[in-house]
Amino acid sequence: MPSPITAGLHCLFLLVTACCQTSQDSNFHPFIQYIIDSVLGEQSFPSEMQRQKRNVLIFDLPPLEYTVDIEVSLMDSSFLEPIKKYFKNLSLPVSTNISNVEMTVSNINITTVCLPSGENNSCCSCENGYAWPSAVCSDLITCPSVSLAPDLPCSYMMEKSFHRPYCGPQTEDSCGMGEPIIMNMSVRLDTDFGVNLTDSSSELYKKYKADLEKAFNASYRCLPGFVSATVTGFMPGSVFVKYEVKAGAASFDQIANANKIVPQFLDALYQLNQATFTTEITDQTNFTVSPADIFEGDTVRLICEINSTSENVTWYHFDQIIPTSFQHLETNISRKTSRSTLQIINITRNDSGSYGCTFTKSNHFHTLIYKATKTIAVSPLHVTPNLNDIDVICNSPEMQTKSPLLSCCIDRHLPSLTGDWKVNGEISITGVSSFSENCTEYKLNISESVCSPEKSGTVTTYTCELQTGHGAKCSQNITVTYLWAAHVTISSSINSSVSEGYGFNLTCESDVSNYDSISWKIQSGTNTKTVDCDICIKNSTFPAMSVLTVKNATQDWSGIHICTFSQKHLKSSANVTIEVVSLPLKQNILIDPIAASIQCKVQQALECCISANTTEDYTVTFVVQENEFEVGKKIKGNLFCYMYNYTETECNKEKELTAYCKFINRIRQKVNSENIRLHLIPDKEVSCSDSFGIGIEGGTLIKPCQNTVGFTRGNKTFKCSNKSWKLERDDCLSVAITNLLTSAESLVNSPDAKANLPKYLEELKEKTEVEKNTISSSPANLGTIVTILDMVSTIPAAAEELTIQNFLSTVDFIVADSTAKVWEDLNKEEKPKSSLLLQSVENFSLNLQPVNNSIPPVSANTLQLQGIVVTENNTDYNKNFRSTENLTVNVLIGENEIQTLTQNSIIVSVMYSKLGHILPRNEPKYVNGLLITTTVSNTSQKFHINMTFAKKNLSLKMPQCVFWNFALNKHSGGWDTHGCTSTEVEDDVNCSCSHLTPFSILMSPDKSSQVIFEDYITYIGLAISILSLVACIIIESLVWKYVTNNTTSYMRHICMLNIATSLLIADIWFIVTASIHDQNQQMSRGICFVATFFIHLFYLCVFFWMLSLGLILFYRLVFILHNTSKTAQKAVAFCLGYGCPFVIAVITITVTLPRNSYTRKDVCWLNWKDSKALLAF
Repeated sequence: MPSPITAGLHCLFLLVTACCQTSQDSNFHPFIQYIIDSVLGEQSFPSEMQRQKRNVLIFDLPPLEYTVDIEVSLMDSSFLEPIKKYFKNLSLPVSTNISNVEMTVSNINITTVCLPSGENNSCCSCENGYAWPSAVCSDLITCPSVSLAPDLPCSYMMEKSFHRPYCGPQTEDSCGMGEPIIMNMSVRLDTDFGVNLTDSSSELYKKYKADLEKAFNASYRCLPGFVSATVTGFMPGSVFVKYEVKAGAASFDQIANANKIVPQFLDALYQLNQATFTTEITDQTNFTVSPADIFEGDTVRLICEINSTSENVTWYHFDQIIPTSFQHLETNISRKTSRSTLQIINITRNDSGSYGCTFTKSNHFHTLIYKATKTIAVSPLHVTPNLNDIDVICNSPEMQTKSPLLSCCIDRHLPSLTGDWKVNGEISITGVSSFSENCTEYKLNISESVCSPEKSGTVTTYTCELQTGHGAKCSQNITVTYLWAAHVTISSSINSSVSEGYGFNLTCESDVSNYDSISWKIQSGTNTKTVDCDICIKNSTFPAMSVLTVKNATQDWSGIHICTFSQKHLKSSANVTIEVVSLPLKQNILIDPIAASIQCKVQQALECCISANTTEDYTVTFVVQENEFEVGKKIKGNLFCYMYNYTETECNKEKELTAYCKFINRIRQKVNSENIRLHLIPDKEVSCSDSFGIGIEGGTLIKPCQNTVGFTRGNKTFKCSNKSWKLERDDCLSVAITNLLTSAESLVNSPDAKANLPKYLEELKEKTEVEKNTISSSPANLGTIVTILDMVSTIPAAAEELTIQNFLSTVDFIVADSTAKVWEDLNKEEKPKSSLLLQSVENFSLNLQPVNNSIPPVSANTLQLQGIVVTENNTDYNKNFRSTENLTVNVLIGENEIQTLTQNSIIVSVMYSKLGHILPRNEPKYVNGLLITTTVSNTSQKFHINMTFAKKNLSLKMPQCVFWNFALNKHSGGWDTHGCTSTEVEDDVNCSCSHLTPFSILMSPDKSSQVIFEDYITYIGLAISILSLVACIIIESLVWKYVTNNTTSYMRHICMLNIATSLLIADIWFIVTASIHDQNQQMSRGICFVATFFIHLFYLCVFFWMLSLGLILFYRLVFILHNTSKTAQKAVAFCLGYGCPFVIAVITITVTLPRNSYTRKDVCWLNWKDSKALLAF
């Protein structure tokens, strides 16, 4: 059993810190001897408390300073204050020599005082100026016997076997000396909530606040680093007190222990519920996110850690709780810390936002909550290549020397960033990869051996992939197009020179077939122009070749012809020089006379002239009846003229002679003029003889047109009448129209016709308007304008509104009412000019090229144009037109038809209100509505179109839907109904056709009031014939048994009965078709074909049965003794009577119907004019 003194040591002790210095030598013997001054008495300090000195080696070293902690244990706490006072009043420093060691005590301080508290615990406190070390801060628990006096030092529970650090000098690292934290706390008072508690100025609020703050400050003052406790408000639900405690970092047990003693300082009337203490700490959680830069696809770790143990952890994303079943949620709790990790694999941008972690620990008296939030931003990993695509020329030495460098970068530096490259393509050219900061690079090794001309244009994809090292990765493709610089050659069908009016071909070939485009240019001096002629250039891919075909060379084609094959930006060219040598065009050679009469052995002057605007010196010969005569040149005004006086010596008979002049240039190419027609007449028949020429009475003389400025196109025809020449017809063109024609001929043969077309159409419109009066009185001038329009309509035109307007306005001028008489003359020509004009407008609309993927609507006075470009959004084509006379026409092409067209096909409709009446008409029908043309590009198949025409003259009947067939009448054109059906609806006619051509409606005058004598004869005669035939058949049936006693009689009556039957059927069909026509009813083409077929068949049956009857009678009279059975005779008779007519009728309809020439246009009977089908009757 320990002595009482020994037991006292465990009840009370003092920790005394002494600072001393000792001298040192080679035999250093420091020792510490604890001495308590005798002033306290010997009883208080028995010999057991004396410490034995320790012997150590002493070295001869400089004096050292030591800080020594001395623990003093006392049995009686009453000695505490005297000891404190003693050390405080001790005079220092004190020097002493112990065992030859000089020691000086410089300072003695009391740091820690512990008082017994229970059997195994002590209650310890630090003296002023001293504090507990931070290592034991979280373990400091307030002693339960804490004094109610707020100014006393705080004591903390310690085990009696006290091995922890003692109090040390107060520093920044001491317990509670750091920056205080704010703990948001609450507790419930089980009292009724007063309204005044919401008013901070009320007395109740102030009283509650003061009492509670006093209690809280007293209770929490011993928390490490305590500063203050402040009530912040009250909330209903009984009374919830919200308050803040500002102190150092406190553990759960420290706060819970402080909460327990709050009731000791608070009046019991407040009814504080100790089980409702809640503490929320928001700034003591170490919340880390890894990695710092987060990209889509990364694996992200969110770590929350507190210096306290916690029972559970809750994670939040915004306000949503992340369930504990989340597979990547991990929590670790140690004795002093709690740590929770949330791992998000393959994070997306939807995972961005605020994340929170909440640690919760509670007991019966307290709930402690640690909260922390962090907002994370998930960014897409943007990889930016230095090039999106690049073209590499394999056979370029420069490219092989300076190989391209491909690189991919991100917008920030990441330490763990890595990169990789992949190559995918037919041409697999690899390279060397490298990495620098936030970029990965790939330097290509270009080798000509890997490429070839056949593979030019091959695209290889280089894929760079960057990885953040945390799971996110992103790739970008860089396309490299490997090109081969093509070797281009050009060849010509001529040496280097060609004459005007002659043609030539240039062939351009390349060893690279995968080209993007081929262009032709002509360089003449400093001027370079592009050949924009679709019909001149034909390109092919295999082999890679382009052929430029020039049919009529002009001076515009002279120069260096450059052919260029383009592969993206790479251009490979070849060139050849073509010189166009002057040679007059045939139409520009003036001949005089054009047609004349000559006398035998009398000289006739023959003259050829050309424009003097040429420097070429031609060799000119006249050729008369294959005899050549070389002539010289003379200047005649602004013309170079060549004249030859021809004398005919063979005078034995009247005959026709031809002569022409031949021009040969320096490259020996030639052109012949038009023929001069000479008519040899006898001397005695000469009636007219003057400077114009000679001729017989009624003879003609054709002379060229000449004026003061030279000559113009056309001619004048004179007639010999009453021994003098009189002008019969003037077909001379005006100077303006001649110039227009010459310009048009040059334009259509020029290399840049498309570019120059808009300017020419503007000039054509202006000059046509100026020459309107001349055109209205001259068939030649009007016909020339039509010819010009026909020529320029073949040139593709951009669908600019002004260009279309100029073309339509020109047409409008020449179809005006003032030109009606001139059109009558022009339509008498072999190919009517009106048909050519219609075809010109159709060609123009067909060659329109959309601008901005659209066709603008354009109107002139008598014409309107509308159109569309077919796209995938088109449903149908529905266009309405209205003329100035308020006539309408609607064009409808259904959705099914539209869908058969290729993308970007063009549909254009043109409405004419005058041109339909100018076209030659089918007597006695009239065009009774507008004329409409619809063209569709890129189609050659059957195409269904519906149109609705408003009638112009409502008195006309029997409407027919017709189209202008340019192939009829030996390609002179005519109205045709093939492929069209019509339906009359009140004042409109609906037409449905299976092709695309110019459409209109033809109608006949109403003849219902006209009494035609021939009609009565037809109806009366057919009625008598039908009644007689019916009577004949009835009588035959009644007497059949009596008149067929022998074979001859039997066969004769068989023939008579079939003759009557066939004639009866033919008459019935005839009277039906006649009645339909006479009632002005429209008959469909199908019914007309059927009626014609049966009328033709049964009339032929009548003839062949009559032949059968004749042959039977002949047989019975000649071959009296020969007897053939009735069956055989009947078989022969029926084959002849019905078989032969059927074969003839079928062959007729089979041969003529496909050509639409089986029936006549006006009646249902066999055609004669077009197919001579009537010969089959």
